[in-house]
Amino acid sequence: MKEGFRQAMAWLHTWVGLLFGWLLFAIFLTGTLAYFKDETTHWMQPEIPARSVSTESSLTLAQDYLQQQAPGASRWIIELPSAREPALSVRWQQAPAKPGERGQLTAKLLDPQTGREVQARDTQGGEFFYRFHFQLQMPYPWGRWLSTIAAMVMFVGLISGIITHKKIFKDFFTFRPRKGQRSWLDGHNAVGVLVLPFHLMITYSSLVIFMSMVMPASILAAYKGDVQAFFSDVFPAANIAKAAGQPTPLLPLAPLLEKARGQWAGGQVRRLTVNNPGDANATVVLARSGADRVVHDFGSAVTFNGVTGQLLAATPAQAMPMAVAGTFYGLHMGHFAGPLLRWLYFICGLASTAMIGTGLVIWLGKRQLKHARSSVMPFELRLVEVLNIAGMSGLVVAVAGFFWANRLLPIGLAERGNWEVNSFFILWALSLLHAISRRGRTAWVEQLSLAALLFGAVPLLNALTTPYHLGTSLIEGDWAMAGFDLACLVSGLFLAWAAWKMRRAAKTDGVRQRAQAITLEQEAN
Repeated sequence: MKEGFRQAMAWLHTWVGLLFGWLLFAIFLTGTLAYFKDETTHWMQPEIPARSVSTESSLTLAQDYLQQQAPGASRWIIELPSAREPALSVRWQQAPAKPGERGQLTAKLLDPQTGREVQARDTQGGEFFYRFHFQLQMPYPWGRWLSTIAAMVMFVGLISGIITHKKIFKDFFTFRPRKGQRSWLDGHNAVGVLVLPFHLMITYSSLVIFMSMVMPASILAAYKGDVQAFFSDVFPAANIAKAAGQPTPLLPLAPLLEKARGQWAGGQVRRLTVNNPGDANATVVLARSGADRVVHDFGSAVTFNGVTGQLLAATPAQAMPMAVAGTFYGLHMGHFAGPLLRWLYFICGLASTAMIGTGLVIWLGKRQLKHARSSVMPFELRLVEVLNIAGMSGLVVAVAGFFWANRLLPIGLAERGNWEVNSFFILWALSLLHAISRRGRTAWVEQLSLAALLFGAVPLLNALTTPYHLGTSLIEGDWAMAGFDLACLVSGLFLAWAAWKMRRAAKTDGVRQRAQAITLEQEAN
């Protein structure tokens, strides 16, 4: 019975891993890249300088700018710069022309040191990887549903894998290089065990984040089908007084930062929203940053009177269920992580991606051995081979192409950010066509070599198209810009090594197959 149960788990592990493997590979790779989404966005908008400035001085500059450019707006929104996001972002919304309409929203980026406008290139930056990770570039809510189903499958695959490999921890210390399928399986087991806690945490937390979407029964029962009422109770809207129509100067905003920190025992402000600026009923809402602690506090904010500075309201302490959900959310997103811990997140994410990729290679390799002599591969195995190549090496090529598009597309191109995304998908589709037209290892070697070239040449591309090359970024201490270039260079070297290993393996396989053919011919004679 036990053996039968393990065999059933092995079957489940194998097939759910295959059917969702390519989707999971894309989700995990883009999710891993999203841990450095702010740094990626900074590299893709090099016009925004990275400077060490105080939050108070940046806020004062933003207030001065908005008082000059949008004195009659109904709302100001100020996103403060941080160590990871150098831009000072300001938005303002005009009063709607008719009741029930939304006023026009205008957005600008400012230099946090001078307060002058910065004309940065249009790009989605690292936000693209973050959004693709859970929305898959699909309309709401279908992408979220598909990614959540994939997370459920991943969780099932992890549990079934633990049950199937009863000697998995023993096998972790076993690695046999140059042993073909055995080496792939050893590597699969090693990365699976080494970061198993991360696999389980990141997968389960993703299910918790979308719990209200995938398990709404209790909400529907308690609120009689009115889901909006549930969210209104969980995230109550602030009661904003209407404009009094009495012009009154807005108080300086910078001193409110210290008052907000006092309410949060040292927590940092991420965003300020000023309602009815320049009016007697002005209010200032300061939202807390999610990067100062593990537990994410949904909607944590304090509200002050915009004229007197009096504290009007503060978000109450989180209830225990919300704190638990906030903990899972914080662990999954990793906003609290410093540079070293963020790199650990990144490495663990790559290990998860590698575990999925090696599983797909193992599935195909086992079944290809049965058809080695005939050299005729069934359609279903050829289909898996093509999807493996395009789904893994092709995706890596598309990621590199996304960065190249950022530097090569004209700055003034209409919908430029969307064309960067289009370039990503065009390259990915071309990699699929290439995998169809080329056979096996040849396609692997060619696509890995192309990915190595594209990634390895990113620092050179950056130096040729912008003045923010490694020589400048290292001297100025812009570690995000320099780190991105260096990370791409290291990635290119690793991919070049992988292509070389794949090419050597292809030659070895060719020699072995010719030797086997000669032996069979001699036996026949």
